[in-house]
Amino acid sequence: MSGNGMSVDQVLSQMQQLRSAATQRPTEVVNPATQGVAEAERTSFADALTQAVGQVNESQQLAGDLKNRLQAGDDDVTLTEVMVASQRSSVAFEATLQVRNRLVQAYEKVMNMPL
Repeated sequence: MSGNGMSVDQVLSQMQQLRSAATQRPTEVVNPATQGVAEAERTSFADALTQAVGQVNESQQLAGDLKNRLQAGDDDVTLTEVMVASQRSSVAFEATLQVRNRLVQAYEKVMNMPL
């Protein structure tokens, strides 16, 4: 099978990066005009989340493509490849769903805080 799919380790790594990005607090106020190249190399939480969702989408598209090719009788695709790709996309989607649920819970907690 090609290396286009996401592994469970990649999904867990991305979730860990998202969690650490969400819990980090800036230690100092930095003027954006003086940051230079370092700012261009940083990834915001929104960018990381968008990238993770994009990778989940790619994983699901790959699994769908492999299923269609197997159904069409493509000899280059095996049932094992289709099942592994399908499970990878399922795990990636479930992980993304859990991240979304946590974000919604955090939002609700913040909104319910007394002023």
